[in-house]
Amino acid sequence: MIHRKANTIVIKIGSNVLTQADGTPDTMRMKALVRQMVYLREQGQEIVLITSGAVAYGRTSTVFEEKTDPVIQKQILAAVGQIELIRQYKQLFGDHNTPIAQIMVTKSDFRDRKHFLNMKNCLEGLLKNNIIPVINENDTVSVTELMFTDNDELAGLVAAMLDAKDLIILSNVEGIFKGHPSDPEAVLIEKVDADTPSMANFISSSKSSFGRGGMLTKMNMAKKSADLGIGVTIANGKREDVLVDYFHNRLRCTYFEPSKAKQSPKKWIAHSEHYSTGEVIINSGAENALRSDKITSLLPIGVLEIRGDFSKGDIIRILSEDGRKIGLGKSAYGAKVAAEKKGLSNQKPLIHYDYLYLHQDS
Repeated sequence: MIHRKANTIVIKIGSNVLTQADGTPDTMRMKALVRQMVYLREQGQEIVLITSGAVAYGRTSTVFEEKTDPVIQKQILAAVGQIELIRQYKQLFGDHNTPIAQIMVTKSDFRDRKHFLNMKNCLEGLLKNNIIPVINENDTVSVTELMFTDNDELAGLVAAMLDAKDLIILSNVEGIFKGHPSDPEAVLIEKVDADTPSMANFISSSKSSFGRGGMLTKMNMAKKSADLGIGVTIANGKREDVLVDYFHNRLRCTYFEPSKAKQSPKKWIAHSEHYSTGEVIINSGAENALRSDKITSLLPIGVLEIRGDFSKGDIIRILSEDGRKIGLGKSAYGAKVAAEKKGLSNQKPLIHYDYLYLHQDS
């Protein structure tokens, strides 16, 4: 399988890669992966690390009083474990004279374009100074509505933010299979492109023992990232020299081939559904125009209904007449003005093409 060499590679390491069967940290695996990330740097690549594992590290040294709330338990484990996790990374990277920086984030850190760019500038500054950003979700303060689906979602967002060429998702299986990965007859899907049929029926919905996500969320994130122009590799992080084999194009994995890269604002909008404040219902003619090969903005003449109380510049969802999710966009009008202009011709776009993102599978 041929991969493009990348200037910036975002690497996400899952909880099951960093833990042993009994849930304790796998320090030897971490050491091996750090060595390989340093190798990639020596080959001229910029590395950004998204890491799970804080809660697993917290379990090794934390004993709770009876009847401690489960949510508080997780917050405590994350708070205790994050110190141990980053300390381990600092030591291992330090053995290779490689500096790192800790970045803790929540979804609210990406809530608007300004915050998005602030985070982007910070990460780019670290990379320019040859410092590896080590990023994790701040589970200590995150609550359900502000949590990422898992660190896969965070990895996809960071890859889009940095205009990364490649994203590597390290799990405990080689990739996406037709059948359960433990079945000897299961076939690994080695390449996915825009014409590949839906694979949802092949994938087990079970989640990992130590993380929130499963292969279905990895697939959905990978497809979105590939649509934004990022090559995505899902591979087995327990495999020896997985990152070295990736670099030399000899890795057994599932690779999502990237589409043409999207503009930076579209990449932000693609990950902004959580912050959308309203909806616009459009007719079939407008949907067909948006999905055509021509560069097309959403005009008020194609709008049937406005829902929600949004302001100019807010992210709004675009729905079909039958309720399908078509896309997301940055509104050029507030809700009141948009409602006044719906159905009218000769009006400025409600959503300009530069600030419009269409879902692949609507």
